[in-house]
Amino acid sequence: MNNRWNAEQAASLINDPLNLRVYMSRLLGQDPELVLHGGGNTSVKITHNDFFGDSQDLIYVKGSGWDLETIEPEGFAPVRMETLLKMAEIDDLSDTDMVTQQRAAMTDPNAPNPSVEAILHAILPFKFVDHTHANAVVALTNHADGEARVREVYGDRVLIVPYVMPGFILAKTVANIIKDKDLSKVDGLILMNHGIFTFSEDGKESYDRMIELVALAEDYLPQGNDHLAKASGEEDLLGLADLRKAVSLERGVPVLAKWDQSEEAVGFSSLETIEELSTRGPLTPDHSIRTKRIPAVIGEDPSADVSAYAEAYRAYFEKNKEAGQQILPQDPRFSVWKNKGVVSFGTSLKEANVISDHAFHTYRTVQWAEASGGWKPLNDKDVFDVEYWSLEQAKLKNSKVAPVHQGKVAIVTGSAAGIGFACAKTLVDQGAVVIGLDLNPKIVDTMDAIGALGLVVNLTDEEAIIEAVNTVIRTYGGLDILVSNAGIFTAGAYLEDMEDENWQKSMAVNLTSHQRLLKHTIPFLKKGINSGIVLVGSRNVNAPGAGAASYSCAKAALTQLCRVAALELAPEGVRVNIIHPDAVFDTELWTPEALQRSAERYGLTVEEYKTRNLMKTEILSANIGEMVSTMAGPVFGKTTGAQIPVDGGNDRII
Repeated sequence: MNNRWNAEQAASLINDPLNLRVYMSRLLGQDPELVLHGGGNTSVKITHNDFFGDSQDLIYVKGSGWDLETIEPEGFAPVRMETLLKMAEIDDLSDTDMVTQQRAAMTDPNAPNPSVEAILHAILPFKFVDHTHANAVVALTNHADGEARVREVYGDRVLIVPYVMPGFILAKTVANIIKDKDLSKVDGLILMNHGIFTFSEDGKESYDRMIELVALAEDYLPQGNDHLAKASGEEDLLGLADLRKAVSLERGVPVLAKWDQSEEAVGFSSLETIEELSTRGPLTPDHSIRTKRIPAVIGEDPSADVSAYAEAYRAYFEKNKEAGQQILPQDPRFSVWKNKGVVSFGTSLKEANVISDHAFHTYRTVQWAEASGGWKPLNDKDVFDVEYWSLEQAKLKNSKVAPVHQGKVAIVTGSAAGIGFACAKTLVDQGAVVIGLDLNPKIVDTMDAIGALGLVVNLTDEEAIIEAVNTVIRTYGGLDILVSNAGIFTAGAYLEDMEDENWQKSMAVNLTSHQRLLKHTIPFLKKGINSGIVLVGSRNVNAPGAGAASYSCAKAALTQLCRVAALELAPEGVRVNIIHPDAVFDTELWTPEALQRSAERYGLTVEEYKTRNLMKTEILSANIGEMVSTMAGPVFGKTTGAQIPVDGGNDRII
């Protein structure tokens, strides 16, 4: 356990309790062995003059929704100590009343809701209070003889708190334990199956105690990583896509799948006892809110195993439910894939990463505890009570409608600029995880700027296409949307004057690269969620111009490729459509000088030239992006093989 305290950084904060509290909280949050995303809570007690100049005692306690690693001063809720101490004297208090009264006792109505442990922080008579779910403490206490082990490690330095529900019940339990105790002789509280509290009048001392007490637990447990199983597994990208689809269908929305293929993850998944060991329970009941009580164990048939998990989850709910409780989605949040590693799921990349972090620490800590005498977590009912806590159930009523492409994975080619970029941005804005492929090296920064992944790929190189597609599946678990946009406009030339290189280059980029991309994405699109392919054609398909044979013929062949693909993939539920843009001038190809020259050839002003369609409207890249996103979504859910013009109306085509 690393003590991260920096005396130089802390020196300027000694007389600023709240900012010192922020600094200390971030130190705790930076160590995943202490807390994971949103876990743990901290507080500081401050005497403050209110708006009228009257002195009042406040506690600034971590607010709901904030993460210790990145918390700011506004992430702490200022609550009147008098109210919290009065609440601690009540014999019974519902969760709803507790939250309401805590909220009413805040001095800043714009602050977040106080932590559910605010009362507990208030009754501990010290200025600084720290609470974490340290892995070592959890491993120490999730054991049949947990209390004896705690005494062996800490002696009388800590008070032991038996497991009870967080919130008011925990605060009352601690109040009874510390009553008439001389807490000056105690360094902290060990909460069985839950975590640890430390406290002091001095901020550094409270932090130091946390690090020291957790380090003692680490020293008691097996040292090194010899207790961690390690193995290598074979990559199975089609199997990963199958697993992701099974979880998505069970959840009812697309999810991303993050695959941990590390030697430790594969080793854990290869244990002979994995089905029993991995399904005993979570490190702490708090984790069940994100990960559910247990992961799914996946064998040779992901669909059947996910269905079995869901059925078992429904039985778990029926066994433990209370009146009025609403069952949560029954899909697993992470899975142990036998001999292949650990896979975590989320409807967003952030959620998938958070759950992956929980899964990583779970499989390591479970083995740590098992090697030190046996992993014995809480029983089903205690975990259920946290997972179905009324405060969590209330969040279901406030769930927002997700963007149309939330949880979907999309590849957009030729997206470093112009139409491709507009398509990528629209898909990102509507919830998709987007991977942009382009020969232009700036694709990396361009995609990063909109929260997407950019890969430099020569789409005329089949091996490069294969590696790019595999990277997408390996990273996100599957593929649902393909926007095949990459193309070039070859130099104009009449047939009798056309050089062979002109023709070959257009066919290679504007046709063959799309065919190869389809070849290597179709196996995964078949396993996608409501999969859709959108090819980007051209007005020239239906209204070609003289001197543009290489471009027009390639785009016409691309349209035919679309029609054949639609015929082949319709039985698989994969839609294939093509869009025909025209006169999209807000791209790098059309410089002001090029626009001026073209307008002059027709005897028009630039504005007249840009709107020379039947509707007299300018066509923008964003208009194409919006249509492509729509074609990839549910509005076109029953449409395949269609050709959609976005050109403002062209009399030659109509």
